[in-house]
Amino acid sequence: MLRESAVAKFVPGLQHKELLCLRELSARVGNDPLLVQASNGNTSIKIDGSLWIKASGKWLAHAMHEEMFVRLDLAEVKKFVEAGSELSEFSSGEDEAAPSIETAMHAVLVHRVVIHVHSINTIAWAIRMDGPEHLRERLAGLRWKWIPYAASGIPLAREIEKAVGGAPETDILILGNHGLVVCGRDCETAEKLLSEVERRLMITPRSVPQPDTEALGTMASSMKWQFPDIDEVHALGTDAVSRKILSGGVLYPCQAIFLGATMPVVPASRVVAAFKESQKSREHGPAFVAVERTGVMLSREVTRAQRATLLGLVQVTQRTEPAAPLRYLKSEEVTDLLARGTYR
Repeated sequence: MLRESAVAKFVPGLQHKELLCLRELSARVGNDPLLVQASNGNTSIKIDGSLWIKASGKWLAHAMHEEMFVRLDLAEVKKFVEAGSELSEFSSGEDEAAPSIETAMHAVLVHRVVIHVHSINTIAWAIRMDGPEHLRERLAGLRWKWIPYAASGIPLAREIEKAVGGAPETDILILGNHGLVVCGRDCETAEKLLSEVERRLMITPRSVPQPDTEALGTMASSMKWQFPDIDEVHALGTDAVSRKILSGGVLYPCQAIFLGATMPVVPASRVVAAFKESQKSREHGPAFVAVERTGVMLSREVTRAQRATLLGLVQVTQRTEPAAPLRYLKSEEVTDLLARGTYR
């Protein structure tokens, strides 16, 4: 059997010190919105032939308060990866959590501890076609590799195997249009490396115009929208650079999965018509709408995950230069990832 045990049972004073360290690390990482948004990101540790990895759909921020990690037989996982079999199906029953869709990636890396995050600063470089060129200078002296975009699961694991096959000491992976992976011999080593990479890749966000709160308030009340409780999200409407980036398409998977395959950017004069059109085309309207030169309104049905993803998208666009050559996901890539249904 692939699964040795269901999710690790949470009890105060968890006996295994390394698992406790992983839980503490996961909670710290998960509570940093510049590293993790909603349920994305995952961590793992290899202990005595077992791979302990975050369960699909769990929020790393809750690692100290709820069951979070699935234990798998590492040798069996590697056999499935070699055979090209996806691991998402391996849940023994309705009450057991499935392992992360990124399990294959964690398994093929030789390091004991693996941290995968959707770092805002990293994504701002990973969406650029000239990203590797810029990163060579910023990550000089570190053992890193650029991994071109590949769908999560077996495709991504294959790309990583090819990249690090001749350099197993590689402990930093920049995933094109995706995020960051750092590895270490233990939790402390991996977390220190994560902090160093973040320091080197840090980008100061661009200043943006303030929203027209009066106009947004009128629109929200007449069309049953919410006025955002976080001012930063208005940049998608007020900032010309952010609007241009948003209108170009999908930059990374979570953007499409949580916010939709198309980004609603409309002039103020078209807000009412756009809202009515969206209501006709789908059961629920979009999670948000960016109104040109005005700001952003949220759906009253917006979820916590959508809010977190939207704020992350804002942070990425504010760290992207106006002239940066961007690599958007292809339509077939977006279709494929939406068909998979999960990205955790």
